[in-house]
Amino acid sequence: MKKSIVILFFLLAQITLAQAAFSTSESQRFQTKINAEYADAATSPLLAEDLKDFQRLAFYSIDEKFIVTAKLIRSKGEKPFDMNTSTARTPKYIKYGTLYFSIDEQNLKLSIYQNIELSKKPGYEEHLFLPFSDLTSGKESYIGGKYIDLKIPKDDTIVIDFNQSCNPYCAYNSKYSCPIVPLENDLNVAIEAGVKKFHN
Repeated sequence: MKKSIVILFFLLAQITLAQAAFSTSESQRFQTKINAEYADAATSPLLAEDLKDFQRLAFYSIDEKFIVTAKLIRSKGEKPFDMNTSTARTPKYIKYGTLYFSIDEQNLKLSIYQNIELSKKPGYEEHLFLPFSDLTSGKESYIGGKYIDLKIPKDDTIVIDFNQSCNPYCAYNSKYSCPIVPLENDLNVAIEAGVKKFHN
């Protein structure tokens, strides 16, 4: 089993080197889009007093190192569970699978989830939820970790662009109920990518 995991990460390293189809231009488009959403009172999670002076979110510099191709191992026999949130709300999620990838030659893994109710809504049938925390959490980035939205891939690999990781809405406004990052998704590395914390 250990040998097969090592081989898996070796293959992933080769895939990551060849992923020219996915570039930092997608990361830039994400930043432009989210800044526009946060500046618009109709779509912004910001408090009125913060929105008044809002210009743009603080981001880490876009870095190709944090665009990785992960091997997806789909889960079997998983049961729905109540995801803890920042409020009493406990939405039903199911673990869709495990993502294996490497950054700076360090082998890492994250669990990825699917919101059961959300997946029943038109347009969200293939939506996947990737919450994570890392060594920047509570320092340069939000203490509660960050989220990445992904889609179910047609094959067994999936591109993770950490440059597109964003804060949960409750980082800006306590009226929101936000999923708490599961302990299994706490990375022992610094992911210096995506949105930084809002208030220093």
